[in-house]
Amino acid sequence: MKKIIVLGAGMVGKAIAIDLCKDYAVTSVDVNQATLDFLKANYPIQTRSYNLQDTSKIHELVHDYDLVIEAVPGFMGYATLKALILAKKNVVDISFFPEDAFMLDKLALENQVTAIVDCGVAPGMSNFMLGYYARIMDVTHFECLVGGLPQVREWPFEYKAPFSPIDVLEEYTRMARYVENGHCVTKAPLSDPELIFFPGIGTLESFNTDGLRTLINTLGHIPNMKEKTLRYPGHIRYIQALKDAGFFDLEPISIDHAQVRPLDFTAKILFKKWKLMPKEAEFTVMRITIKGQQQGKEKTIVYDLLDHYDPQTQLSSMARTTGFTATAVAQLVLNGQFKRQGICPPEYVAQEPGCFEPVLQYLAARNIHYRQT
Repeated sequence: MKKIIVLGAGMVGKAIAIDLCKDYAVTSVDVNQATLDFLKANYPIQTRSYNLQDTSKIHELVHDYDLVIEAVPGFMGYATLKALILAKKNVVDISFFPEDAFMLDKLALENQVTAIVDCGVAPGMSNFMLGYYARIMDVTHFECLVGGLPQVREWPFEYKAPFSPIDVLEEYTRMARYVENGHCVTKAPLSDPELIFFPGIGTLESFNTDGLRTLINTLGHIPNMKEKTLRYPGHIRYIQALKDAGFFDLEPISIDHAQVRPLDFTAKILFKKWKLMPKEAEFTVMRITIKGQQQGKEKTIVYDLLDHYDPQTQLSSMARTTGFTATAVAQLVLNGQFKRQGICPPEYVAQEPGCFEPVLQYLAARNIHYRQT
């Protein structure tokens, strides 16, 4: 039986370990002993307590495993991935770190490593869809609308974070890049708000965020590409008020002789309001629109995803849609269906013949359905 080690046992890392332990020998690594104890008590999963911020022993940690899944917070992701590449281990990564993953491409090639990055729902499946259709048609327009939201709306933010609040706040502070008429355009996050209706949910508010990531370079020949985040209407107003007041500033300020970054303070405060509680109902909604020409004919493809918290497994929708994308792609690597070495975002995986349908089938078997029109 092949052995997999999952670095990080947060909401998504836990879902990944639970899914993979059905077919593989899985070890979960985290500093949170309570989470590790839960996994060991309820599933055939081995556990190791380790502070993954210390990358000096990563080589020793992963030495005996066939594949590594990296599910650490974004601020730790780049350094961890570099350590895994130096350890010569194939890896599927969902940390969504802010650095450019392709800075590690040469290192990965030298070490003959397959490193699949950004392998979640968005970025992740959004890249995967576009990569596939860019191979079989001449794509001219791509748009991804995506959000994870609580079922119950609580004033004022009407939002709960399915992952680290500091990673969410980064979406609201990092400049948003998109492609318009063949040119890369940069706009402020939260800009260009639109109200969009989704069946089964109602009207949501979309706004610019920096979600295209690798697509800007890997599929830069596509003249129009945009990603926007979805929230309940009114959310932008409250976030913008905090931004304007300086609560997201990165420059430390002095409070009673202590230096504090306003962003760190804000993340601590919002964690109380945004923490997604166990068994709390939430959902993931995504709409991917791809337009272009195929065999000389105009074609528009739309994929809609609406996925809800699973009360049987008690896994959140965001954990399932993100984590199971990573485990689906992990299967392709373990089975030898995807062998490309170097830094490989999901669009590269989908462009490999025979890799597109198996991922959709894997997700559908777990009740995650991307419905095409």
